Amino acid sequence: MEQRAEQQNPVLSLDIGGTMIRLAVISSEGRILAREHHLTTAEEGPALVIDRILSAMKGILKSHKVDLSQLHSISIATAGVIDTDNGVITSSPNLPGWVNIPLRDTVEAEYGISTFLLNDANAAALGEHEFGAGKGAVNLFYITVSTGIGSGIIIDNKLYSGTSGGAGEIGHMTIDVNGPACKCGSNGCLEVLASGTAVAREAINRIKNGEKSSLAETSDSIENISAKNIGQAAREGDTLALEVISRAAYYLGVGLANVVNLLNPDVIIIGGGLSKLGDLLLEPAIKTVQERAFQLPAQAVRIVPSQLGDDAGIIGAAAFAYRMKTAINEAT
Repeated sequence: MEQRAEQQNPVLSLDIGGTMIRLAVISSEGRILAREHHLTTAEEGPALVIDRILSAMKGILKSHKVDLSQLHSISIATAGVIDTDNGVITSSPNLPGWVNIPLRDTVEAEYGISTFLLNDANAAALGEHEFGAGKGAVNLFYITVSTGIGSGIIIDNKLYSGTSGGAGEIGHMTIDVNGPACKCGSNGCLEVLASGTAVAREAINRIKNGEKSSLAETSDSIENISAKNIGQAAREGDTLALEVISRAAYYLGVGLANVVNLLNPDVIIIGGGLSKLGDLLLEPAIKTVQERAFQLPAQAVRIVPSQLGDDAGIIGAAAFAYRMKTAINEAT
């Protein structure tokens, strides 16, 4: 693998989700030099998934002829509450049974090179800040709106993860105290009102209650209606689909108005699967922010879609590794 003298060695970067393990070799310029993906099969439990992760890492290095000596480091992003300082996944909603798993040390012991671990939304925020829609921003808020909702925060060009790594859980910000129950145990969380899961659930319930929609005819089963189906129906003018997306966008805007008032960021970047709805989601959400947030911070903020898309996490994990290793070297 050729490398220009002015570049640092590339990072082997991973984004571990409940469904997919995504791996890539990332240059110091944020370019993806090689990539692979494998099924997580999270239901098999931590031990077997970790074995699969280690095997996948060996596989990408071998198939793309990358030697360990050519790597700067390994960096891993995953959902959940991450103790980044100690390299521990304390809990993860997408990985059943992953409680206090010292993944960083496990990988580092296997490969013998510096390894880093961070939350996936934090990684995506850093990726967009360094190489995507947030380049040049000093204060940035990244939100991923997909099956669930999470976020990453950058303040004064530094990733903010909170005292114990739990900052950014905007998905569990209460939007409606009398709203539906959330899996976290609270009620009316943003995630239960504006996620892809929430959009699908709302459409299904309305159709079951007798409302008309093309979704009832085009889906093999009402229960299988997805946010993607709803987006397509909305683009074709389906009234129910448009109303369901508008409702989710409103709640998303309420949550983002709170962010604007609290953090006064330069930019809010919206990623995740639901962001692919484009202006169907973004326009009403932005309108709600402008109506509900304080005027000065609302005028200052840009609200834009992700530029890096699904690659934000793996690119951001690499950026985190470069930052961390530089900080370690400077400290010593």
